[in-house]
Amino acid sequence: MPDERVGRHAAAPDACETLILPAQPWPDEPQDNGKLAPERRPSAGGARKLRLVWVYPDLLSTYGDRGNLLVLTRRAELRGIEVEATEVNSDQHVPSQGDIYLLGGGEDLPQILAANRLRSDGGLAAAADRGAVVFAVCAGYQVLGHKFGGVEGEPVTGLGILDISSGRGERRGVGEIVADVDPVLGVPRLTGFENHQGVTKIGRGAKPLARVSQGVGNGDGTEGAYAGKVLGTYLHGPALARNPGLADLLLSWAVGSLEPLDPEAEDWASQLRAERLAATAG
Repeated sequence: MPDERVGRHAAAPDACETLILPAQPWPDEPQDNGKLAPERRPSAGGARKLRLVWVYPDLLSTYGDRGNLLVLTRRAELRGIEVEATEVNSDQHVPSQGDIYLLGGGEDLPQILAANRLRSDGGLAAAADRGAVVFAVCAGYQVLGHKFGGVEGEPVTGLGILDISSGRGERRGVGEIVADVDPVLGVPRLTGFENHQGVTKIGRGAKPLARVSQGVGNGDGTEGAYAGKVLGTYLHGPALARNPGLADLLLSWAVGSLEPLDPEAEDWASQLRAERLAATAG
């Protein structure tokens, strides 16, 4: 069930605009056994650029979800990892040779259109099968599953990339959400903003991302889901700006272990995180 019923919001200052390339995705490249060849894996040593793909921003990009792309770019570059970020609109082919794919939230009809086009395109599914990192928010999170609720709550077929199924719940989750992450992932407590009426059930092939202490999340006391390198959440904010530990988890899935950042480089992220946690305390 898609989330937002409001217009899009600007998510980044003009100074960051040069980070994002025009929507002209690089061609797919042949790989051995469906894996990236060693010389093509991103690394801090500059072997090649880390390829970030922002999927369908013309359909799925509300509540500043574009900020997730900017945060990943910034935290990679602070570690000396060169980044190539590409926008792929819904009238374009999704290249399958990216490293990290991002999907945002959206309203009912754009969500349905995005799911239909992504199914017929096949690029995102191929990338996930190859082992690329996929991070999806709210409507994008639901699209990754087997089905989600349409305009009238009717089931709409998703991509089946993540073993979840979503539908329309009885109450709308609107407001701040706080959730404790699966300890296996080593990520601190999450904060974010949710606005959705979705209820998501997690199948055997996935695990809950977190357990909710405030808010609605999936509707059963859990929030989000993950399997392998595919991770979805209902959190806006944007999620990775509020939760830099989650951003670093995604980066580590793509490039391997990460060096900690200088505390001065973390100042604004730490302040935002502390502010939001304090605002939800009690």
